[in-house]
Amino acid sequence: MNAWWLLLPLVLLVGWLIAVFNRLVALRNRLQNAFSQIDVQLLRRHDLIPNLVEAVKGYLAHERNVLESVARLRGEAREAASAAQGKPASADTVRQVSEAEDRLNRGLTQLYAVSENYPELKGDTTVRQLMEELASAENRIAFARQAYNDAVMRMNTAVQSFPANLVAGPFGFQAGAFFEAEPPAREAVKVSLGAGG
Repeated sequence: MNAWWLLLPLVLLVGWLIAVFNRLVALRNRLQNAFSQIDVQLLRRHDLIPNLVEAVKGYLAHERNVLESVARLRGEAREAASAAQGKPASADTVRQVSEAEDRLNRGLTQLYAVSENYPELKGDTTVRQLMEELASAENRIAFARQAYNDAVMRMNTAVQSFPANLVAGPFGFQAGAFFEAEPPAREAVKVSLGAGG
């Protein structure tokens, strides 16, 4: 009977270690899943960009450098996202994807700004539809990014909290990095009430 009382603290400690480890594994898996959801939306958006560039090419013949820049930045963003597969909690990986997306967003912002100078471009059904699909994709990316950042916050809280941090460190669980890309800026809609408004 005395031996049982001596083993009880050890059994409780092992049970606690298993519970904390399993919780950290679950949080890491949720983090990876959340990053995968961002990647799905980024891929959808990246697939739309060449179609948009092709659709506006005829209208923006004098703006070839903008089109080439967007195409190049899209390729860089896709490469960064592909390289991130399997290691979404890595701060360097998330930073590289975020920076590539920021550069692509600046390129798209420039494309949107240039396209404002071409009224016939705004009237083109294909271009309008592609821009709407891109806007929809950007909204989905924003939601996926929020879900990912929430998963990062939960993981970071678990990894940094005592006493779970005593388990996290030795077993290689690390804090995640937040995904902080901003969507491309578009000109705000202008509303005019006129003289009678």
